[in-house]
Amino acid sequence: MPKLFKKTSHKAGLPPGTLVHVGERKAEEVKIIIMDYDQTTFQEKEVQSIEECFPFKETPTVTWINIDGLHQVDIIKKIGDYFGIHPLIQEDILHTGQRPKMDDFDNYILLILKMLHYEDEVSKVRTEQISIILGQNYVISFQEIEGDVFNSLRERIRTGKGRIRRMEADYLSYSIIDSIVDHYFILLEKCGERIELLEEELALDPKPETLQAIHDLKQEIIFLRKSVWPLREVISGLERVESSLIHDNISMYLRDLYDHTIQVIDSVETYQDILSGMIDLYLSSVSNKMNEVMKVLTIFASIFIPLTFMAGVYGMNFEFMPELKMRWAYPTLWGAMITVAVILLTFFKRKKWL
Repeated sequence: MPKLFKKTSHKAGLPPGTLVHVGERKAEEVKIIIMDYDQTTFQEKEVQSIEECFPFKETPTVTWINIDGLHQVDIIKKIGDYFGIHPLIQEDILHTGQRPKMDDFDNYILLILKMLHYEDEVSKVRTEQISIILGQNYVISFQEIEGDVFNSLRERIRTGKGRIRRMEADYLSYSIIDSIVDHYFILLEKCGERIELLEEELALDPKPETLQAIHDLKQEIIFLRKSVWPLREVISGLERVESSLIHDNISMYLRDLYDHTIQVIDSVETYQDILSGMIDLYLSSVSNKMNEVMKVLTIFASIFIPLTFMAGVYGMNFEFMPELKMRWAYPTLWGAMITVAVILLTFFKRKKWL
């Protein structure tokens, strides 16, 4: 289950702009991959030092620099200083508990999003923060771990399919966000399948494990809502921003992306309401089962109360009780007790209490 809250206590008290990695170390080594392209040329390579990225800042081609791993602070500082990224922005990149947001600066735009993966092996959601720097002819993305949702995007760049090789860096940043949002739909489909299975289990035979599964899924939906809800502001901000880095020809794509974000938010809200109702249904089902058990026990108690009374009366060994001397007293008492029991059972069935 993703953590809703991250510890940031070791950052408290430090001066603003102090570069400290806040979050879990999710990568063994930092991996840097560069994709540089235009309509006719393309190159892709993995570099060993951050300095190899510097020449791509001034090239006329579009460059995508992807950095996997945030634990080596000196790498973030070097590329941030060279590309003119403010120390406070570098600090936000290293702080993996950031809320999704968009900031517009003179020569670059910062985008911070949450990228979510569904791990089929454990049926849980894995989350990581991705920070995107959009510059004049470059896009720099910072990820916590190797492995993402951009394989199809990279393949389109390699093969030249679609319009991405004809477009500029703003379209690349849009494509990265679009890939993240599209993966939210895949995640919602997985959650929807789990909800259907839980509904069937809830209707047939709810168990304490069912309640725990509902609770876990609800926590994941809450985290998904926390990740998606601010994304609407991010996309809306990109539509309204007055920056030379965002061209008019991608306005239509941003509006479409905004519509997709609204669809995701609506689905998340719906799933959250369904799960809340499922918890109420589970508690109601457990309460009904308990009521059924109590009803059966009450019926048995009601039958045995008069029988216990009769047995108690004739269990009092007083000397002058006349029935004690009768020849048929014992079978007569048994007959009376059985008659009372049958009458009560018949009465309960007519009342449909049985």
